[in-house]
Amino acid sequence: MGTHINIVEIGPRDGFQSVKEFMPTEFKLEIIDGLVKSGIKRIQCTSFVSPKAIPQMQDAAVVAKTVIGKYPQTSFFALVPNFRGAESAVENGVKDVSVVVSLSESHNKANINRTHEQSIEEIKKIRGEFPDLKITVDAATVFGCPFEGRMEIPPLIELLGKLHDVGIRAFTLCDTIGVAYPAQIRAILESSKKAFPDSIFNLHIHDTRNMGIINSYEGIKCGAQSVETSLGGLGGCPFAPGASGNTSTEDFVYMMNREGYETGIDFSIVLETARKLREKAAGLYSGHHINIDKVHQDFT
Repeated sequence: MGTHINIVEIGPRDGFQSVKEFMPTEFKLEIIDGLVKSGIKRIQCTSFVSPKAIPQMQDAAVVAKTVIGKYPQTSFFALVPNFRGAESAVENGVKDVSVVVSLSESHNKANINRTHEQSIEEIKKIRGEFPDLKITVDAATVFGCPFEGRMEIPPLIELLGKLHDVGIRAFTLCDTIGVAYPAQIRAILESSKKAFPDSIFNLHIHDTRNMGIINSYEGIKCGAQSVETSLGGLGGCPFAPGASGNTSTEDFVYMMNREGYETGIDFSIVLETARKLREKAAGLYSGHHINIDKVHQDFT
């Protein structure tokens, strides 16, 4: 097809946070080295959260400073749950963050202990204090909630509208528990893009029902700016019962390269990096299986 697509790697944050025992900082940096070497241009490198909540992210400052300084041509971003997280991110050289707001208010409270209005006020505060900081809102539970079930489009448009009013122009629509299907992907993306034509919409799909690849592919065809994937399929929301891992980076790269899309990513290097991750994380991972053992041979 010759059409370029953007694949965003979120494994160093969303994937690593699901590993039970602390992974050495040096190893995290080695994995990021492999991801950069493969040609991935945008990577979520860490999360500035309380170490009590997510112990795996206790080295966020070191990881962020190191990779931002080492790879100035790569777009690194970090997850921040609140103003304090944003402040820490900025102090450590991060210029691009994502902030989570769940469409389901019950999940928003379970995840970050806030109502929608409190979340919006927190984002206002971040924007006011750090006007040059790039902010993307990760809209969680858009396709379904572990507490409230199926979510509808009108409440989503209403929530996006409130965030749009405070100046947010980049959104990632997240299938937090992996219940989405292609027709739903189409309907939600089309409605969101129509309502906010000046905004960017990305996609984040979990692979609970082995539909991560097809749903991500559908999102690309429906105009998603990018899709987020995780090396080895690692990941899963710790505050969403039943949430499984993310769409596997190596699986998705393999398919999109074979389909004729221009990913700019070397599959063989991604695969080798995933193998290193599997060897380190084997037996430690608390979420979805690392699906590197699926068929991964580049038949050239």
